[in-house]
Amino acid sequence: MKKKWMFAKLAPMLLILLLVISGCGTSGSNSGSGSGEKKVKLTMSAWGNPTELKVYQRALDQYEKENPNVEIKLIPVPGDNYEQKLMTQLSGGQATDVFYVGDTYMSKLIDTGKLAELNQFLDGSESYVKADEFPDGIWGASKKDDKIYGITVDSNPFLMYYNKKVLKEAGVEKTPQEYFDEGKWNWDTFAEVTGKLHAAGKKGFVAEKAGVHTLSWVWTNGGQLFDDEGNFILDKNEKAQEAFKYVNEMVEKGNFTYAGSLPKGQGGDAMFMSNQVGFVAAGRWLTPMFSENKSLEFDYIPWPTNTGNKMEPAAIATAFMSVSKDSKNLEEAMKFLSFYTSKEGQKTRLADNGNAIPSINGIDEIVTEAEVPEHSSYLVDTRDIGIVDDKLMSVPGLEKEIADIMDLMYLGKQDATKTMDKVTKKANEMIDEYKKR
Repeated sequence: MKKKWMFAKLAPMLLILLLVISGCGTSGSNSGSGSGEKKVKLTMSAWGNPTELKVYQRALDQYEKENPNVEIKLIPVPGDNYEQKLMTQLSGGQATDVFYVGDTYMSKLIDTGKLAELNQFLDGSESYVKADEFPDGIWGASKKDDKIYGITVDSNPFLMYYNKKVLKEAGVEKTPQEYFDEGKWNWDTFAEVTGKLHAAGKKGFVAEKAGVHTLSWVWTNGGQLFDDEGNFILDKNEKAQEAFKYVNEMVEKGNFTYAGSLPKGQGGDAMFMSNQVGFVAAGRWLTPMFSENKSLEFDYIPWPTNTGNKMEPAAIATAFMSVSKDSKNLEEAMKFLSFYTSKEGQKTRLADNGNAIPSINGIDEIVTEAEVPEHSSYLVDTRDIGIVDDKLMSVPGLEKEIADIMDLMYLGKQDATKTMDKVTKKANEMIDEYKKR
């Protein structure tokens, strides 16, 4: 009886020991894809049109193929409330593991303390990419005190898209490319061409209030809004003032149509595809969608200049990818981010009419070899001389405040002089306050 009692008492203990030993063959949520093993599940949020989202998904699929222990869910968020939703999620510790961040509010997100610092991981052996693989000028507002909080997913130099059919129907005798070849693709020519479009009942150019647009007009006139120390100098820089006056004049004449005055749901891209407008300004993100419209004839042309030079710097728009400090899979999220922004990740996304061009060195051929549109090489040319702003976007909220003031000028509610006075006052106030922090 005593032996039977001892066996009965030991049996449950032996069973527990066997279960523990058998469990040593798995590693929980970070394990591989073998039978019964759990996968690491990551989430990624981003904005974008349906075609862009397909481009993003390419990289997710490729990463999952190379890392079968990981599943990544892409969560699309409408661009018009993306920032607000992201801020709310971060403050509540409910953000996705990785997420796109717009250049206009990158500095604001850094100040929340909710973004993971990336320097140490990028220096380690698990990272697909190193910081020194990117050009120095591409970081914009994603660095603070030499600490990296976001990596550029790619880059989008601003240039003009033009609709060949619309220009031809309006009686414009030369194409923008012909003007460019003659060295006459300038503000005067742009005014003349958009004026002809307006007279023919078409929209000449759909203008926007965003900082990248304002900076592009200023820079293509040889002007500056900031000095090297970050002081706002619009009131002292005549070339910058000329840019404001030119845009105001074009709006008053009807050559430019303000995007903010269009009916809800009717954007410049939709009007371009329906042959209602001659020019829109953007990066490469419109190209996949435009390319799917086989009846649309379009091409690129650099931003018109007013300096006598054929080309001048325009803005380069960047979006960053960051990692939530509260991610439950922080290391894996950083690893995926490093893949997404690496040469391999950017090649996967940007080849075959991708939505941007590389922000990393050494893979420009995926753009220059593109067959649509004809002058794809202009994307690289404009990137090589373009500028990623590191001043306007670095003061949290400043870009939005200036854009809201510009809105009134575009709507015809105030002239260029009053607009510049208000912009200067607001900029100086916010910069002074930011420097005191």
